[in-house]
Order: sequence, then structure tokens, then C-alpha cells
Amino acid sequence: MQILPAIDLLEGKAVRLAKGDYNAVTIYNDDPIAQAMDFRQQGARWLHVVDLDGARSGEPANLPIIERIIGETGLQVEVGGGVRSLETIERLVLAGASRVVLGTRLVVDPAFAKQSVAQFGDIITAGVDARDGEVAISGWCEGAGIPAEELIAQLAAWGICHLVYTDISRDGMQTGIDVAAYDRISRCAGFPVIASGGIGSLDDINGLAHLGSERIEGVIVGRAIYENAFTVEEAVRSMEATC
Repeated sequence: MQILPAIDLLEGKAVRLAKGDYNAVTIYNDDPIAQAMDFRQQGARWLHVVDLDGARSGEPANLPIIERIIGETGLQVEVGGGVRSLETIERLVLAGASRVVLGTRLVVDPAFAKQSVAQFGDIITAGVDARDGEVAISGWCEGAGIPAEELIAQLAAWGICHLVYTDISRDGMQTGIDVAAYDRISRCAGFPVIASGGIGSLDDINGLAHLGSERIEGVIVGRAIYENAFTVEEAVRSMEATC
């Protein structure tokens, strides 16, 4: 299982939203590249980077920063937010992104998702964000009217083998993670998932790790590390001890 510190980009800064609310923004670092370097120094091997401006508008807004993060840290970087064209995917792949997350386009245009997998293979990662079991799109601003588990059950047939599942109601709240829900989601997908939303303590990470690598391949940590509930270094050590 991998620890993926999150860097959410809004107007060029590293921020976190509370429950996906763009009106509830906390700025943690004016320099996202410096933040990424700090995570690397603490032992991170992966980063999860989201272009929040792009997620809301549908057009990438922070690509130059993302390219610098990838190029200057040497980390494996999973990127999402506003990825709605093959050209954007190609640019991210050429920049060195290890995974590219499709969210809104995955829902509104399954044919595009299949085409992306055909062209870019397992770099393509599904990003399913859910509020009360319903998929949310457009930067979490709209409900898609689709049950999350219904969408997830289709992913393997489309050739997708990586999934970031975010529980929006818990995201940015440090309220703890629903381990049983991620067990259920991974069984629905038929492959391991990356858990996101609500991590508040090392106990949450350990609970996910105990599900095993056949259920959880990674966990995204955000506000908890920015607000010093634990460090990336502590999270990596705890995860390695449990696994």
C-alpha cells in the first residue's frame, strides 16, 4: 500500500477544501513545488495532485505547476482535475505523470474513457467521487444521478484497473475513514482501490492496510498532514509496519 500526500491546486496555491466546498478553502502553501519537495524529503514516493480550477471549469489551469512538480521532485505523480481531452492526457504523460485520473468525463462520456485506456493503457485511473452514494462531477459541484457502485462495477470491463474513490462527505474533515465501505468498493470494482477522504489518524491508515493489498493499493492523505495530526514520515512507517 502506498501513501499519497495530496496537493490540491487552486489559483496556483496548495489548498484543501472542506467537503468539496470551494467556499471553504484553506491555503496551506503558496509554493506547491516546495510543498512537494517537503513530502519527498519525508519519504513519500507518490503524490496525488488535483487541479481544482480545472476540475471546476473543465479546462486545465495549473499544468505548468504540475509539470514542475513532476520534473523537479522525481516522484511518481497521480494527476487529476480538468482532464477532459486526449491532448491533456498526452501532455501529462509526456511530462512524466505516472497516472492520470478521469473524473467527470468518465461519467458523461464512457466512450472517451475507453478510448483513453486504448491509447494510454493503465496510466488511466478512474476518479469516482461520491456524496451519499451518488457520483458527483464538475469539481464536486453537480450530482450525476448515478449510484457510485453502479459506475464502479463497469470499470474493469472498460479496461480500467486503478480507482481513486473519494467520500466527499468526509473529505477534508479528518472525521475518520469508513474502512468497510472501501472493502465493499474494492469488491465491487474487482481490483484494489486508492482510498481518499476523511483520513484523520494513523489508525485510519492502519485499518485500511489491514484489508490487504488485494483490497487497497494506496491511501491519499491531505488535511491531516497539513494540520500535523501526523507526518508523512510517520504515515509511511506505520503503513510499512502494518503491511
